[in-house]
Amino acid sequence: MSGGSIPRLVIAAPSSGAGKTTVATGLMAAFAEAGLVVSPHKVGPDYIDPGYHSLATGRPGRNLDAYLCGPDRIAPLFLHGAAGADLALVEGVMGLFDGASGMGELSSTAQVAKLLRAPVVLVVDASSQSRSVAALVHGFASWDPEVRLAGVILNKVGSDRHEQLLREAMDSSGVPVLGALRRDGRAGTPSRHLGLVPVAERRAEAVESVGELAARVRAGCDLQALLALAHTVPELPDAAWDPAAELAPADGTAATEKPLIAVAGGAAFTFSYAEHAELLAAAGAEVAPFDPLRDEHLPPGTQGLVIGGGFPEMYAPDLSANAPLRAEVAALAASGAPVSAECAGLLYLSRSLDGKPMCGVLPAESRMTERLTLGYREAVALRDNALAAAGTRVRGHEFHRTVLEPGAGADPAWGLTHPERRLEGFVSGGVHASYLHVHWAAEPSLAGRLVASAAQTAPAGSTVR
Repeated sequence: MSGGSIPRLVIAAPSSGAGKTTVATGLMAAFAEAGLVVSPHKVGPDYIDPGYHSLATGRPGRNLDAYLCGPDRIAPLFLHGAAGADLALVEGVMGLFDGASGMGELSSTAQVAKLLRAPVVLVVDASSQSRSVAALVHGFASWDPEVRLAGVILNKVGSDRHEQLLREAMDSSGVPVLGALRRDGRAGTPSRHLGLVPVAERRAEAVESVGELAARVRAGCDLQALLALAHTVPELPDAAWDPAAELAPADGTAATEKPLIAVAGGAAFTFSYAEHAELLAAAGAEVAPFDPLRDEHLPPGTQGLVIGGGFPEMYAPDLSANAPLRAEVAALAASGAPVSAECAGLLYLSRSLDGKPMCGVLPAESRMTERLTLGYREAVALRDNALAAAGTRVRGHEFHRTVLEPGAGADPAWGLTHPERRLEGFVSGGVHASYLHVHWAAEPSLAGRLVASAAQTAPAGSTVR
């Protein structure tokens, strides 16, 4: 089997709430438990579902977002992430045909399925219908002839009689039923203001939940038929994305003297794309994870810092209580070392979060609100900084219920150009801090620039302690 012919399925739904995360994660776990190497993928910018996918498969959960990365990168990123797998499963986003607002099919599950030449299995919430399910499926199957809707999994089925009625209705649709799952809340995953609770915050319970999902899927789905369907795909003509080909080691660095980039993780900072660490390493860095909730010091020799997204608002007292680390982060930033902070990282660098002292790197205060800020953004770097050269254009995603006051510094991180025009974030010395989540695979120069700047920075251990 060549890399381009990796067996693959896209798990989609008519709308959010139908159960595609439950089904996709259960399928991943069930196939992995059967001995297959399963590559997990998620359409869209979501960070949380890939954590459950990774738990189910033992491989990094990877995102496929045609808005953030461009349609031309979808198949190469898929092939990179799925290398060596026996099966790749792609969980969709929202409804099958829902994409970036006002941009047609861009970033929709349907577009990704077409780019991957993958059959779609539709997860249908059957809880309030019987014969109508056939009309629903017929509409989705006929809407776009380039989308191959090849099977249906009936979810939230109430009884044996209900399942019989649904299957009889589907007999005339021409789309096979590949599974039927009963209503069952026992294997659910808890949610809060931005979606599911991340795996890192409930690992023991998440392991149990994923195991229950696998058991439900095994009992209710025809795994052999699904696997056979996955093998009906054509070969993709694209070459796999290669971070080493995107970036050479930073100028002035040698293999024995790699600049050390510390990357925040743990329960408070769970939002990160797997390709970011790969790009940092490809640019010549040594990547060292650390947990701001547990570690009182930055990794020895830190020359640069990446603090991604997550839920610092849930851990503000604990983050604040770790005063030694906050002091080291502030000192590293003051030294001019490159610091890239997104969303949660932005809040961590502020003076305070919900009244709790943070690192004090930025002249701003942050707090939780009831208002959700959500959507894709287009932005441009207004001046040279440690992450982006002036004029660099990116597409990003905002997703938070916090506010920062002020929202931009004297030197903003980005000038947003669409769907609204405003200044956003902070650039100060080597610090680049913003609410905007950017996928570096779309603009690998961001990683290269960060590593090149770190290579010129004295290690933290020589100045901070």
